[in-house]
Amino acid sequence: MAKRWQKLLTGSAFLAAVLAGTMTAGAATTVSVAIWDNNQLSGLQEIADEWAEQNDVTVDFRVMDWSTYWTMLEAGASGGDMPDVFWMHSANAQKYMDANLLLPLDDYIAADDAIDLENYFQGINELYNKDGVQYAIPKDHDTIAAVYNKAVFDKYGLEYPTDDWTWEEYAQIAQEIAEKGKDDNVYGTYLNTGSNQSGWYNIVYAMGGEIISEDKTKSGLDNENTIKAMQFVGDQILPACPTQDSMANTPGDTMLMSGRIGIYLEGSWMAKSYYEADNSADFAFVEIPYYDADGNGQCDPGERVTIYNGLGWSIAANSKVPDEAWGLISALSCEAGQIRQSELGVTMAGYIGCSEPFSSAFGDMDMSGFTKVEEDGVLVFRPYSKYSARWEDDFTQEFIDAWNDPSLMEETCLRLAESMNAILAEE
Repeated sequence: MAKRWQKLLTGSAFLAAVLAGTMTAGAATTVSVAIWDNNQLSGLQEIADEWAEQNDVTVDFRVMDWSTYWTMLEAGASGGDMPDVFWMHSANAQKYMDANLLLPLDDYIAADDAIDLENYFQGINELYNKDGVQYAIPKDHDTIAAVYNKAVFDKYGLEYPTDDWTWEEYAQIAQEIAEKGKDDNVYGTYLNTGSNQSGWYNIVYAMGGEIISEDKTKSGLDNENTIKAMQFVGDQILPACPTQDSMANTPGDTMLMSGRIGIYLEGSWMAKSYYEADNSADFAFVEIPYYDADGNGQCDPGERVTIYNGLGWSIAANSKVPDEAWGLISALSCEAGQIRQSELGVTMAGYIGCSEPFSSAFGDMDMSGFTKVEEDGVLVFRPYSKYSARWEDDFTQEFIDAWNDPSLMEETCLRLAESMNAILAEE
């Protein structure tokens, strides 16, 4: 490791310098950073710029959409021109680690007293670790809550949902909105085939099913509880949704914000878009529903489930400025940086215990539905394997017929289990 890195301020040293106001001007080195979410840019840029000003470094963020992002990384991997720092995701992490495109971070971690992996969500750590080598530092974690449009509820004379609702009540409310709104082209909710982490995965795990076995060798789509959950989706939730064609062409957040649906399952990473909407006063959040497995009318341990995921900060293996890149990652990922990330409403933290400020980062818009589930619910890490992207793409395409005709749901689950098992066998 170059001695030059040891002169960079990281972690607690970065925070101390910020508080002391010991900033220096000028920038001799540029660290390029690629992300795919413009909602997070301003907060991340603010934290990065404070670090950069002290360290005579410029941080250049590039933001693109999800599809373009991965196309860019693929092209960079082939041509050797990758950004210095970038996000990693469960859908593609294994592939990039296997291809040796990510810089091993163990030496940097060992030399930096601000970064101790024991302080981060273990599922995220494990995701970005291969053969005992760490290739990314947890950037955040996310949970799922329900957002509803108060204007829709008011229009049809319905009571607002509360944190103690069940999945059956979610479906009933959605159906009632759809019935009352049919002349206005208003639907109850939205759940597309590709709504996995923020949608039907949560229902599957709440009802005792699974998407993939714990050892990642077998599909869970042929599990009887998974099939039960997916049949519930088909019979109780999809009838309250727009047509599958409509959902394929218009995102759920767009439909909710425009008043075309009443309730929607949403990820914490999208909170800022509701807060900044012109009609932000129309939106409110509640906890994700629970499945009342024993029918006793209360949420018992294990009955409320949210899928969670976490991005990782990685460095390109061929970066020409790895020391500066690490300095930036450390400043973003240390306890102080993670608290700041939550306070700015960027996302919830990957560092355990640093997310509470997120729930109050949006003025009068209460985001505690995303954080309370960590106390009264179960967090299940987003299902993944080496070739996650392949079998998730299959889900998105192959479930279309069952979305249009729920009587096909069971046979579709069984067929997808077979194709998923074939993919897993290749891993």
